[in-house]
Amino acid sequence: MNRETNDRIEEMDAPRIMTRDQHCISRKQIDEDVLKVLYRLHRKGFLAYLVGGSVRDLLLGRQPKDFDVGTDASPAQIKRLFRNCFLVGRRFRLAHIRFQGNKLVEVATFRRHPDAEELPDDPDEHFHFVQNVFGTPREDAYRRDFTINALFYDIGSFSVIDHVGGLEDLAQRRIRVIGDPQVRFAEDPVRMLRALEFCARLDFYLEDDILQVIKSSAPLIADASPARIREELMELYRHKVSGKVLRMSKELGLLPHLLGGYRGDEASLQLLQLVDDRTASGVAIDEAFAIAALFLNRFFRECPAEKETHITTALHIANEIIIPHCRYFSIAQGIRHQAREMLVGCFRMARGRGLRGERRFLEHPFTPRSLELFRLWAQVKPEHAALIDTWSEAIKCPTQPPSDTEKKKRPRKRRRGPRRPKGRGGYPKDQQKVE
Repeated sequence: MNRETNDRIEEMDAPRIMTRDQHCISRKQIDEDVLKVLYRLHRKGFLAYLVGGSVRDLLLGRQPKDFDVGTDASPAQIKRLFRNCFLVGRRFRLAHIRFQGNKLVEVATFRRHPDAEELPDDPDEHFHFVQNVFGTPREDAYRRDFTINALFYDIGSFSVIDHVGGLEDLAQRRIRVIGDPQVRFAEDPVRMLRALEFCARLDFYLEDDILQVIKSSAPLIADASPARIREELMELYRHKVSGKVLRMSKELGLLPHLLGGYRGDEASLQLLQLVDDRTASGVAIDEAFAIAALFLNRFFRECPAEKETHITTALHIANEIIIPHCRYFSIAQGIRHQAREMLVGCFRMARGRGLRGERRFLEHPFTPRSLELFRLWAQVKPEHAALIDTWSEAIKCPTQPPSDTEKKKRPRKRRRGPRRPKGRGGYPKDQQKVE
């Protein structure tokens, strides 16, 4: 969007303003430290807006997970106002204001799209170029991705300001891109995944033209930063929508480009939905559990749970499956190790009890987590359901003697070292000390 477009924006109709008595947002719903930041900016003569997804969620009657602040104060001016402020970012400076308990309130100066003469010489860098190009609130609204994320709450008048038609889209429960979807998805391919996430989280719908653009632009997401994709994927798990979003991604042809050829078979998608239900029940999700659930069905296809299969074979196959994923997304070795242990733990449980190494397996710290995953898997594959109670009891009492059905193990022989030479004190007779 260049200066020409910015000029057209200014010539458009005035923004829709929803006054205090026309909306449901209350300051009691806003974090008290965020209110302190808003009030101080306002008292010093600057615009102070609550921006982005927090306004959307408050209007929908949902409690936001965090609050972002937008202002016309420059980063240097924000820093002078708050002693507990530090600036981050090189291309675009953001102000992070720190409060007790390591809480951070992010404050951003209103931005606009740079003019043509401000862009790099290389056209390939235009879409990914960001710098300190400050703008008006209206220009900042048109710079955002979706209309429902471009709403502002003004602490000065307690009103909601809408420059892009986001209020109407909220009422229609519709996800609409600001500007040309083809261009906006090319600028940032991760927006395609975010569009699907908002559909699943908010129970909104996507317009047909956007769905068609996602289908045609799906390969672009393979060029997105792996770090950003990794964080967006974890957001899907945290918001309990991984199953829904990955299913939609498969239908739109986005999934194989998103996860390097991942098939997204029906059993895996069902398992991810059960993982989401588990998270919704209050059990926190972590990345190792998410990775294990993502690849469990593929692991069982390549490593059938047969008693003749050696455990080292299962370990080798588990590594072959998850290492490429972990390397691409720069996932730490510790997380990879936990995911592998859960896969192999499910493999042991699927084989049944009474096999070699069971006692040690029952005492392994990851065995209870393997049982959690295997319990979900048994809902997808009911033939494993009979094993759940058996393993649950065994894990509760790992030191109980083996049942009659368990194989008896031969006691391990203690390895002896070389015999010491006979004689007094262990020395040969000819080397013994004479007293």
